[in-house]
Amino acid sequence: MERQRKGALLLSNESLMPGQPQLFPNPEPRTDRMTVTAERDTPPSRRMAPVWLQRLSLFVLVLFCVYLGVLVMILPWWTRIWDHNMFIQARPRLAAVLYNGAVRGMISGLGLLDIWIGISEAVHYRDYRG
Repeated sequence: MERQRKGALLLSNESLMPGQPQLFPNPEPRTDRMTVTAERDTPPSRRMAPVWLQRLSLFVLVLFCVYLGVLVMILPWWTRIWDHNMFIQARPRLAAVLYNGAVRGMISGLGLLDIWIGISEAVHYRDYRG
């Protein structure tokens, strides 16, 4: 019976219980030291995602950025949502800041920035083919 010691784990070619398949494959054959170091020095091959997956991820990213940007741009000026928000009304100091028109404008500017990022990603898109 051939056994190899790897740390505290003993691997065997025989199953420990009858009727149970062997869970660990047979150990790999030993290679010489030069082959192992040569394999370690070569960079691993990079696989690129398929083009359809790249385009789908771009579409989802652009859709997400534009949707979120429009929401963040319009939400501060939607009085039914912004002025009657229970979270803001429960905190008077926060309400004093968030009801200011300049702060609303800055938040809307973040929404415009998010829309710009989404459109910029779409315009500068390139397919990466492996």
